[in-house]
Amino acid sequence: MNRAVERVLVKLGGTLLDEEPSRRRLAAEIAQAQRPGLEMVVVHGGGRQMTRFLAERGVESRFVNGLRVTTPEVLDAVLKVFAGTVNHQLLAALVQAGTRPVGLTGIDAALLEAEPLDPALGAVGRPARCNPEVLSVLASNGFLPVVACVGGDRQGNIYNVNADQMATALAAGFGCRHVLFLTDVQGVLDANKQILPSLTQAESEQLIAKGVATGGMQAKLEAAHQALRNGVGEVSIAPGLEPGILGRLLAGEAIGTRLAASR
Repeated sequence: MNRAVERVLVKLGGTLLDEEPSRRRLAAEIAQAQRPGLEMVVVHGGGRQMTRFLAERGVESRFVNGLRVTTPEVLDAVLKVFAGTVNHQLLAALVQAGTRPVGLTGIDAALLEAEPLDPALGAVGRPARCNPEVLSVLASNGFLPVVACVGGDRQGNIYNVNADQMATALAAGFGCRHVLFLTDVQGVLDANKQILPSLTQAESEQLIAKGVATGGMQAKLEAAHQALRNGVGEVSIAPGLEPGILGRLLAGEAIGTRLAASR
């Protein structure tokens, strides 16, 4: 990789993309952040939209340890919602903001190969291998890859992949220096509901063991440390509802919680 190129991955929580004003603001911030020498990849979730889509069709959402049990019917909805509606609404906002986005899933060019996580979860996959060539081709030519959290394998299977795990797997494979998790919370909170400005892996594990960090935050912390172990320099968990958040984080402002391999 050209040493003059900085690579950053931005993961957008589905909640932030559910309303048009928030979606357009984030798209504008991404457009404003683009500059020569910076290659950016966007990964997004869409859990709230998925739950609503299924409920409208009389399908109950079931979760095990925060992961959605993915039956064939749910997997069909994963493709329609994540790779369809949520991805293309975001693409439209990014085009309006002046970028050149390209919508992808992990299936495209075998970008993210997944493997079954647990038979009890159905078609839920965990990242097994990242093949980042398509990201390199797009980003180096001025396009913005926007990846929905769907993976596949060489046997033609399709998997619902946790968006946080997908983000960190792509970041490590693509050689990103920084991963930005933009969420609907202020950062990682301690037992007294105070924001923790920085965390080590040991401190994160304590928060999880004590039941302070659960559900989605537990998944983010576990994904963040997997990214650090795989060569990502730092991970930020920050409030995506805060105006100007992306530019402020890229400028080095301390917002939310920062995790790094060493302090």
